[in-house]
Amino acid sequence: MIKDVHPTAPLKSASTLPAGLAPNNHLDAASNPAHLAAMSKEKKPQQVFTLLVQIGRKAGDGLPEGATGAALMCYSSGVDEAEAVRETVAVLKQADLAPLDVTGYGTRAEREDMGHEIDEDEAGLMDRALAENAVIVAQMTPFFGDEDKG
Repeated sequence: MIKDVHPTAPLKSASTLPAGLAPNNHLDAASNPAHLAAMSKEKKPQQVFTLLVQIGRKAGDGLPEGATGAALMCYSSGVDEAEAVRETVAVLKQADLAPLDVTGYGTRAEREDMGHEIDEDEAGLMDRALAENAVIVAQMTPFFGDEDKG
């Protein structure tokens, strides 16, 4: 049963609350060291991650007729790869696509350390993803079933 509470009605005093609870305790950052520590953490800088996303078929996905799915090369910004993956999957789902699997290839610096050559166009798309805090789909390669077997 829900009770109507008059806005000027007195609140429960600390003595009538269960043991260990005080009024507005959860709002008092000074009395909650964990909350205070979380507030003082510095924000991590955004980075751009290269992600390869495999998508399946879904009504209205815009893939070519006969395609069984596709691979999307994406550049996504985030404070870490996990955030970049979450954001990419969310954006693709909003676009009525069906993400199945995501493979991360790391940041630009990590890729260069692995010997990947990053051309001017690719670097420009990475810079754009970072500047716009966005997910950029750089390439889409549709899959057409078993045509490669044989």
